[in-house]
Parts: sequence; structure tokens; C-alpha cells
Amino acid sequence: MSFVLGGLVAVIAGNARHWRWVNAPAFRIAHLVAIAVIAAEAWCGVVCPLTTLEMWLRTRAGAPTYRGSFIEHWLQRLLYYDAPPWVFLAGYTLFAAFVVALWWRFPPRFQRRSERPGF
Repeated sequence: MSFVLGGLVAVIAGNARHWRWVNAPAFRIAHLVAIAVIAAEAWCGVVCPLTTLEMWLRTRAGAPTYRGSFIEHWLQRLLYYDAPPWVFLAGYTLFAAFVVALWWRFPPRFQRRSERPGF
């Protein structure tokens, strides 16, 4: 999740400061795929596999488990707000739409083969 949030900040700040690496195709594609997976899981009602693994490990260790997703659980604890699942679905979807909008506003810089070093 920190890659998704930090990546968004990096794309915006990096374009404001003319950092070339923030528009590298590998970085931008990885960032887009990461938020797409999160949004797709929310739309399909699938809990993140890492959350499932965490719950299984907590159960095996005899530790208490929680209901919902990892992010939902910790946001509720931080904010002391019990949000229904649709709030998180809407948030993930809006965040994904914002990432897609940044592709249009700050497009990745694909280099032609003749522009690559060593060619």
C-alpha cells in the first residue's frame, strides 16, 4: 500500500521537480498494476492474499484476528470510524481513477530503440 500511495506522491512531485525516473515506463506500469489489483479485489469482494495469510498465521499463533481487510482494519483503528465496505470500495476506485488520470496528465516516457543508450 505504501508503494501505491508513495508512488502517486512521487509522480506528482517528481513531475513538478522534473525528475525523469517518475515517468519511467516500468515504474508507472508497476504503479498502475498495483492500484488496479487493489481496486479489482475491492470490486470482487476478495480479501488481499496477504491479509488471508496474516489471519491464518494469527489463528495458528493463537492471536486475535480482525474482520475485513488490513487497510480497513487499521484505518478504522486510526480514525475510530466504522466505515461500511462500500466506502473503501469507493475510495479505492477513486484512487485508481486518479492514477489513470495522471497517466494522461503526466504520460510515461517511452524511449524509441534509437534513443536508448548503447544503440
